[in-house]
Amino acid sequence: MSTPGTQAARLATIAALGEPLRRGIYLFVASQTEPVSRTRAAERFGVSRSVAAFHLDKLADLGLLDVEYKRPPGRRGPGAGRPAKLYRATAAEVTFSLPRREYELAGRLLAEAVTVSRRDQIPVEQALTETARRVGQELGQIAGQQAGAEASQKQVLSVACQVLSDCAYEPRDDGKEIALLNCPFHSLAQEYRALICGMNLALMTGFSEAAKGAGIEARLDPSSGQCCVRLTRLSTLP
Repeated sequence: MSTPGTQAARLATIAALGEPLRRGIYLFVASQTEPVSRTRAAERFGVSRSVAAFHLDKLADLGLLDVEYKRPPGRRGPGAGRPAKLYRATAAEVTFSLPRREYELAGRLLAEAVTVSRRDQIPVEQALTETARRVGQELGQIAGQQAGAEASQKQVLSVACQVLSDCAYEPRDDGKEIALLNCPFHSLAQEYRALICGMNLALMTGFSEAAKGAGIEARLDPSSGQCCVRLTRLSTLP
């Protein structure tokens, strides 16, 4: 699951790879077995060496490429010149989508539910509801801790919305209820609607219960293009 600390990095990656030339350069470097020089990248895409260097260095700054220095084969000694700057893709997995999805979280919830189901001899659906509710409570506790013990309801609700945003729900507060404009589990919900919507409801129920002071309650309210859950305000804030 994404945390507040990783959200900015994710958005920076999306922005960087959204530029067609930069994305092409990244994919080219990632497809090579040997590190790529600025000159080779420039020749591959028909741009100047300085333009290629700009994009390569930007990708390196974001942690998408590793940098190493090496002299061309056969060149040694004082007159060989400076080592060339070379780039290769990092070993880290790069995954992103717009709108954001959190299929890793769904996978972990489902895997734990199966484990609990076998251990406790209960139906998988029941185990999934219990697991999702517990994880939701953990998220709600995070919101409460970030807001602080002396926070007002308005402050707790604001932090709670930020936590939901970091989890890819894209909350929108209209003063009466909070709509979740994005379903982090969209593709799964399309094929297994009852199961995934039930999981989502349990997740947001646990979140609402544990985000003490936020004054919200989760309810199932499917809407096209949005998460199936809405958060109703139990009172109107000034």
